[in-house]
Amino acid sequence: MDETSKKLIDAASDLLNSRGDGVRHTVAAAANTKAGKVFTTLNVSHFTGGPCAEIAALTKLISEGEDPIRMVTVGDQGRGVIALCGRCRQVFLDYYPDIGIIMPDGNIKTPKQLLPDAYSWFDQQVVSKSE
Repeated sequence: MDETSKKLIDAASDLLNSRGDGVRHTVAAAANTKAGKVFTTLNVSHFTGGPCAEIAALTKLISEGEDPIRMVTVGDQGRGVIALCGRCRQVFLDYYPDIGIIMPDGNIKTPKQLLPDAYSWFDQQVVSKSE
């Protein structure tokens, strides 16, 4: 595993250990940018639903005008690196199909690799001629 992956895993683990509560915040994500910035986020679990840590990271990055190049998700209670859920895979396929996702085995895969032959929401969008 390379230094970038280790740095992201450590960043997500540190946030989870310091702010995770084992109930509402059980997963942390970390993503880095070409400029070397690292962004970390937690999931927000609630009975009405809530965003995964990866979706929170995506929102944070876009809000800050940044584009991620690699991401990792870490689970609490010693679970270590975990794979993205299906919803997160689809969202990242639509927004960042070439982002590197660190997998539990240490390999890095893109959303395209995780969802071969997937439906691409953006590819299906029709732009009105009047816009």
